[in-house]
Amino acid sequence: MDEFRSAPPHPAGNAQAASAGSAVPSGSPLLSHETLRSNLADFALAELVRQHRTSFPPPWTIESWAKLLIWLALNSGCAGDTASLEAFAASLGPERSGLLRRLFFSREFEAVGLDLQADPAEAVALLRVPPGGRLPDPEGIAALLEQVGLAPLLVLDRGRWQERAGGLVIPFA
Repeated sequence: MDEFRSAPPHPAGNAQAASAGSAVPSGSPLLSHETLRSNLADFALAELVRQHRTSFPPPWTIESWAKLLIWLALNSGCAGDTASLEAFAASLGPERSGLLRRLFFSREFEAVGLDLQADPAEAVALLRVPPGGRLPDPEGIAALLEQVGLAPLLVLDRGRWQERAGGLVIPFA
């Protein structure tokens, strides 16, 4: 069930669990076909990003993000020319594209209760701790960064790391 925890419900969806023997939660309005299609598309795109975000080297780069978008476009039936790829990007829209990009450049470390956001365009990686949580020791953090292949891209001089309320900021090299 852990793999489902990382996928937040779609804002238009219903977070209530279905009652036993009922496909629709009691007291909940039925969602329109359009809303259900949109929710399914968002879910499917998010899962594709999660499953393939490490498939396009070099990892944690704008280049890998671009390769993923091209792969999605080609597998959606787009031609490989510039106009088709731009039409695909426009079809995603800025909101969906931004959500997918944040997902692409993030990882969750449920075992230690940390979230990592490391978009190279932001120039820093953010290691967030939930309220009441705490950061691992610096060696543990370095091991987590190594585990996801991010260590070579970040400043590992711990004197340049900035601990802030809710987490740690580590600059890209």
